Amino acid sequence: MTIEALERRSHDAAAPECIAKSWRSDIVLDWASRIAIIVGFSGLAVLNIVYIQQGIVDWQDLDHPSRLLAIAARVGTAMFLALVAVTTLTRLRPVAKAQGIRPRVSALLGTFLCTTLTFLPPADLDPFSATLSTIMVILGTWVAFVVLTWLGPSISIMPEARQLVTTGPYAIVRHPLYVSEALATLGIMIQVFSPLAALIVALQLLLQLQRTKHEEKVLHTAFPEYGEYAARTPWVIPGWRKMPLSLGLSQ
Repeated sequence: MTIEALERRSHDAAAPECIAKSWRSDIVLDWASRIAIIVGFSGLAVLNIVYIQQGIVDWQDLDHPSRLLAIAARVGTAMFLALVAVTTLTRLRPVAKAQGIRPRVSALLGTFLCTTLTFLPPADLDPFSATLSTIMVILGTWVAFVVLTWLGPSISIMPEARQLVTTGPYAIVRHPLYVSEALATLGIMIQVFSPLAALIVALQLLLQLQRTKHEEKVLHTAFPEYGEYAARTPWVIPGWRKMPLSLGLSQ
């Protein structure tokens, strides 16, 4: 037996072991990311629940409409955050992932950058602006909750493909979760409005746009039928198809 044949046999024998190690590594990374997401979003949900309890304790203020709206917004936010944690625990294994560091950075910043708004001082708003901003937060968080319920085990923070969802809210636009989150974020921005808040939100929205590009590239690679779905479904604005799939595949 030649040296080349021996090397080939050794390589063939080692291949299954390498595959097994890669598989175990993928499982470890998957569960590590799940645990991080569960802990992070559960913590944020608990903070909102504490705020709700404090609002209920101060029951004498509940007759004010703005106070009731603020509690309703917190309830929606807590439910959404808790649902993210639960669905992350039961989500499917990814069948495809984005390559490189940029898609992961844009996903993380797009997800968590808006939380910095909570550290800014509240703006001095007139009653109309205060009510409008709170209603935006309520609508955004409650719609996001419904969308996430529909998405279920296909949820991803990073640009990953698990299962193609094209019905329900995803038959209206391709990224309904980001649309609802943007509505809630704009509502929060009004409540703490300042040049810094506007800059944070503008950057966060740009990151979300970049995030949709990376996600659509992964989905198109994993699911050949995604191209047909994208051709008939608007990007983020219902009824407006001028932002084609090429946004996600041009680069």
